Amino acid sequence: MSYLRTFLPWIVYSVVPSSHWQWGALAGLLVAVAVVAQQLRAGRTPDALIIEIGSAVFFAVITVVAFTSPDSPAHPYSPAISAASLALIAGVSLAIGRPFTLGIAKQSVPREYWGQPLFVRSNVVITSVWTGAFAASAVVLGMIVHAGGAGSPIAIAAQVAGFVVPMLFTIRCAAAVRAKAPNAAR
Repeated sequence: MSYLRTFLPWIVYSVVPSSHWQWGALAGLLVAVAVVAQQLRAGRTPDALIIEIGSAVFFAVITVVAFTSPDSPAHPYSPAISAASLALIAGVSLAIGRPFTLGIAKQSVPREYWGQPLFVRSNVVITSVWTGAFAASAVVLGMIVHAGGAGSPIAIAAQVAGFVVPMLFTIRCAAAVRAKAPNAAR
């Protein structure tokens, strides 16, 4: 459920028709701000909300662009720009030593495991896979749009794969870590 909440602004943005990208961006911004506010009220710290806060910043910028220049040349590339932004956010979280998946994992793992090398290392690996998937999606989506395929079934499949592949990896990796650490909470 926490990954769904984390990426909810992006899901909302992607389901609004491209012809109304301003409203999709605004909806994404409102959802991102609501998620951050709700999570802060629930006691989560900003370092555990890296994707959520990065999403709010992205949607603030894209909303301004979409409303001030609805015919912006960035519009058709917005799926690629979105994926690139997620890759940047996830990559920065790795670079600063705070893999974004760490904050998500801490919600379901007892505190005594948070400093364990296996827990930390597995989150570095998982965040690296998410970063790579987002970056690959950005490149593929950019190529598809450049070739005139914006909004095509292949573009939609590339967007979906950019989330589904790392999600499946995360599920499998977490299961493997739990199997290696039999005393870990399930």
